[in-house]
Parts: sequence; structure tokens; C-alpha cells
Amino acid sequence: MNMLDDVNRFLENQLEEFLRSHPQLELQVLEENLQEQITKTTELLSELSLEEKKQQDAILATAQEIQRWHQRIQKAEQAHRQDLAEAAKEREAALLRQGNQQWGQMQVIQARFKQTQSLLEKIQIRQQEVRAKIRQAPPQQSSGYTPSTNTTSAASGWFNSSSATDPDLLEEQFKRWEMDEELETLKRNMKP
Repeated sequence: MNMLDDVNRFLENQLEEFLRSHPQLELQVLEENLQEQITKTTELLSELSLEEKKQQDAILATAQEIQRWHQRIQKAEQAHRQDLAEAAKEREAALLRQGNQQWGQMQVIQARFKQTQSLLEKIQIRQQEVRAKIRQAPPQQSSGYTPSTNTTSAASGWFNSSSATDPDLLEEQFKRWEMDEELETLKRNMKP
């Protein structure tokens, strides 16, 4: 397993290095992760909304039960049935405790809903920022070798960039080739 861990770590490092050298792709990966977070957060909001509705229904049902038992207490007291009135008062008190617990649970759900909504808004803002950076970033250069078409000067050959900010395409091509070679070597070394 140690060799597998080493390969895994190597691949993760190579991926991180690749993404750092290609900020446009890094932004796209970040944007996709944010979209996934938005989807999961939206699903959580739906679940919390359903839980809140169920809790509200349970509170309403408990309130109706409390009202029913309160009427029974009055009826039993009017009929001078203290034994039934006392038992009904105990039932009413138990239902009041249950209703208070349900109310507290609903408040917890509502607080989680607000926190999740706030989180969703922050994620959406971050996603907008990343999308703005993607639009502002220069277009990604192709990964293959493309020779220069400028032949007016001996100084401007295939190894010169048209601008100081353009990546050296030959350098990128060699890095990819070297990385592929290293991966192949690791694969060969892993086989018994």
C-alpha cells in the first residue's frame, strides 16, 4: 500500500502543479466545485424546509390535542369527576411539554435554514467572483506545439513568445511529456 500511497501523492502533486501553471483551468475547477456546493446546499434547504413543515404540522396536531384535553378537563370538573380531571390535567401537561419540545426543534430547524441560506448566498457570490475572473483571464493556450508564423526576423523563432505573458509552449509540451514518462516509469515499477 505504501507504493500506492506514493503514486497517489505524486499524482495529486502533479495535478496541483498543473493547475497552478494553468490558472484558467484552476478557476474552472473551482467554479465547478462551487456549482456542486450550490446544488448540495439547495438540496439541504429543501430538506430543511420539509422538516420545518413536518414540525409545524406536528405542533398544530399537538395544539389540537391540548385543546381537546383542556375541554375534557372542564367537562370532568363540571361533572365533579376529579379523578378524570386530574388525569386529564396530567395528559394536558405532558402534551404542553411535548409542544414546547417540538417548538424548540422547529426553532433549531429555522436557525439551520437561515444559516444554510446565508451560506448559499456566500457561495453564489464567490461563484460570481470566480466567473468574473474566468471572463477576465486570457484565453488558454492550446497544449500542443504550434510553430510561430512570424518569419520576418531571425530573432523571432518558434521558441519566442509573441508576448511576455504568453507561456512557453515548447516548455509546456516538454513538461507534459516528462510527466507522462514519469507516470509510465511508475506504472512499470508497480507491476510485479
